[in-house]
Amino acid sequence: MKQVESMTKVRRSSRNACLTVGLALAFALAAPAQAQNDKMTPIPTPAQPNAIDLGTGALPNAKASESWHSQYGSTFARNVIVATLTPYLPDAGKASGAAVIVAPGGGFRTLSMENEGSDVAKALAAQGVAAFVLKYRLKQTPKDMAGFEESMKKMFSATAKRPEPKASDIISDLAPQLADARAAFELVRKNAAKWHIDPDKVGMVGFSAGAMLTLSTELHVESAKPAFIGLIYGPLAAVKVPADAPPMFVALAADDPFFGNAGFGLIQSWRDAKRPVEFHLYEQGGHGFGMYQKETTSTGWFGDFSRWLTMHGWIKPAH
Repeated sequence: MKQVESMTKVRRSSRNACLTVGLALAFALAAPAQAQNDKMTPIPTPAQPNAIDLGTGALPNAKASESWHSQYGSTFARNVIVATLTPYLPDAGKASGAAVIVAPGGGFRTLSMENEGSDVAKALAAQGVAAFVLKYRLKQTPKDMAGFEESMKKMFSATAKRPEPKASDIISDLAPQLADARAAFELVRKNAAKWHIDPDKVGMVGFSAGAMLTLSTELHVESAKPAFIGLIYGPLAAVKVPADAPPMFVALAADDPFFGNAGFGLIQSWRDAKRPVEFHLYEQGGHGFGMYQKETTSTGWFGDFSRWLTMHGWIKPAH
């Protein structure tokens, strides 16, 4: 299988601060600020009849098989060893030609498959945008739920003590996920005619760790070339912005415990490069609000994102 382009010969400067900061911080589970229904309960792996194998192979040296659990009234997958892409297509007559690859978050150890996956994709499809949920390969965790919970506690307790990693090490660490993202873009464009998609209007939106993957895909996967990117509560440290960087939409809550007080260098980087960027900083919302309905203005992020897509012509305006 063709490897992710230029994993050792990075297209952009290795001074990708957002990746350096992000690996240490984006391991946060995509959890809402409220704590109700926070117990992780194992559930049977659901049928996924429309999921398409991306052909990137099984995660090397994997010992634990894919498993699912419920939490916060939503469903999560972990120990994903085979990457898939699940289409959510609008009615042909309503299709705008635009498409979005949706990357759920979960610290690269689990995936929020509903709140940051299928719920987002369905909402986009309802507005005429073809959406595709990317179930990317994850870092292995203990098979049993108790072991998984304990491993997460240990990971968080050690976060502040970790040495700052090099950007090149991070890129290598995310090689399976970047390969999955590359394959997702290839699959969508290969089937563009069948799915009523303009291959030049394929973007990507990600949440938390998925936002980190989205930005990394733009910066380090040569062939992806997303038409636009959306980063929802991801790390916002400064980067060297490519001259052809796509329009970027960013949403974050000011009280986000991971990224709310880490600065907004990424926004300034995009502005300094004179590339289009829209940034929404909500007063409240915490981390992982996604499509959860809350009493905070962060709940309006999807409407803001939709208006932004409409402004750029990726959603057909209502008549």
